[in-house]
Amino acid sequence: MGLQFLFMDDNAPCHRTVAAEQLLESEGIERMDWPARSPDINPIEDVWNFLGRRLAARTLPPVTIRELRLALQDEWAAMPQQLIDTLILSMGLAVRGDHIPY
Repeated sequence: MGLQFLFMDDNAPCHRTVAAEQLLESEGIERMDWPARSPDINPIEDVWNFLGRRLAARTLPPVTIRELRLALQDEWAAMPQQLIDTLILSMGLAVRGDHIPY
């Protein structure tokens, strides 16, 4: 990965076990400090939430993997540009530590 490699996970309990910590330490892998479940600095969670709600609201939910893929592609294409713009702009706020107004 290179000399400047920094590992990032989501702080899930399974990623914080003694075994996981020991493995990372034994390999000399530095872990990034990252607040658990922080939507303010992880806007992709808002995208997943949007897509999940749209799929759940469908009259005929997808049953097969192919149907799910097509439904996700349809919902992605229908995602309002304003939502995407807001999420992109929020990243600058998160870097400065400001409150994100959405």
